[in-house]
Amino acid sequence: MNVGEYLSEVREKVDGAIVETLSRYRGEIPEILLEAMEYSLTAGGKRFRPALLMTGFSLAGGEAEKAIPYAVAVEFIHTYSLIHDDLPAMDDDDFRRGLPTCHVRFGEAIAILAGDALLTEAFALFLEERDDGIPPERKVRAAREVAVSAGAKGMVGGQVLDMQFMGREVTVDDVEKIHLGKTASLIRGAITAGVILGGGSEDLVEKARSYGTKLGLSFQIVDDIRDRRSSLE
Repeated sequence: MNVGEYLSEVREKVDGAIVETLSRYRGEIPEILLEAMEYSLTAGGKRFRPALLMTGFSLAGGEAEKAIPYAVAVEFIHTYSLIHDDLPAMDDDDFRRGLPTCHVRFGEAIAILAGDALLTEAFALFLEERDDGIPPERKVRAAREVAVSAGAKGMVGGQVLDMQFMGREVTVDDVEKIHLGKTASLIRGAITAGVILGGGSEDLVEKARSYGTKLGLSFQIVDDIRDRRSSLE
């Protein structure tokens, strides 16, 4: 199986798990909130971060299927970040993946709250009691790994730097700091959390962090080059 086939297989499994997870909220939360969460989660996407979590889990010796709920949680966090990133106060984007962004479709207030809900529910998914044989201490540690990668020291901090540097002359180091925060941090957190959940050694955990950081930085550089080429065309 090549990488493309693997990602396609993971995407199918994660997409199904997302639908199943969202169905559990029906009747339990306001319908408009659920609609906004569902709209953003099912608007496409490669499910790259969930795939990395499942890969890390497998590398540590775990059975990949058991990692799916945690992979869904990571996609919740990624989707929250996209919703908030598109807001008028941030990047002010009206379209994502060819569709109106969440705030355009549902209004700013609901978009903000949908993002808030996805972020917090992600950690509920991480810490949920389930019969998967994963010790609670691993779940807590993995959740913390992802929280740090998504928070002030990671994704949120990177967004702040991006806003501060807007319209200013920036150095290569400045761009790297932004990319390490906005993009690489959650990629690193996803694969590292997978290794932790799978019971990997401390050496493997550190290798996952290093690999995830480098992969995330490369991922964003390639994305920037594609955007630049597209704008020139």
